[in-house]
Amino acid sequence: MIANITVITDNLDYLLWGRMAQGEPGGVLLTLLMAAGAAALALPGGVLLAGLAWRYGGGVRRVLFIWAEFIRGIPLIFVIFWLYFLLPLITGRDLPGALTVTLALAWFTSAAVMHTAYAGLQALPGGQREAAVAGGFSHWQTLRLVLLPQAMRNVLPSFIGLFIALLKDTSLAFIVNVPELTTVAGQVNSRVQVYPAAIFIFTGLVYYLLCSGLGWLISRWRSAPLYQAAK
Repeated sequence: MIANITVITDNLDYLLWGRMAQGEPGGVLLTLLMAAGAAALALPGGVLLAGLAWRYGGGVRRVLFIWAEFIRGIPLIFVIFWLYFLLPLITGRDLPGALTVTLALAWFTSAAVMHTAYAGLQALPGGQREAAVAGGFSHWQTLRLVLLPQAMRNVLPSFIGLFIALLKDTSLAFIVNVPELTTVAGQVNSRVQVYPAAIFIFTGLVYYLLCSGLGWLISRWRSAPLYQAAK
């Protein structure tokens, strides 16, 4: 049991920060950075696409939903592979693996955000839109000032689930050798070749704490007086 704990304590800095001292973040730190970066891109991107689908019917809406269904219908690992090999061809230069995975996660998650946000808009009473238009608001003002604030509050629990899944999906970065938590745990296991159960139980526990901590923070924020007053 002491040896089990020792293999974690001896490599704890590497598991948490990677080679941060050399300017190369890894481990838990890189996992959080990629998740935060992907969320920061996927949320506004998905909401914007939902707004376009709400505002424009016909061909525009069909194309957006065909794109979203295509992305949601393929494994995320394929999206990571595609961007990892295609982006250097498109840009003409090699991109950091962490950036490529972050973009892949954002692209993949934005499709789910679009579906969720659009469903939230469609669930609002039709009178909300009619009243705003009658009050002199343009379609985009109606969307931005009247409908989206209500829809976002209604779909917040779904967004929480999406972003918790996004945090866990960062583990797929190991497939292109990005040194996030799962990758560095595998590296430690390959190096020491003892007590792999201890290493991967620790890794699973860290993911659990990160995801449950995120859920706890959001629940605390939703119960805060300012949020309740905004409702």
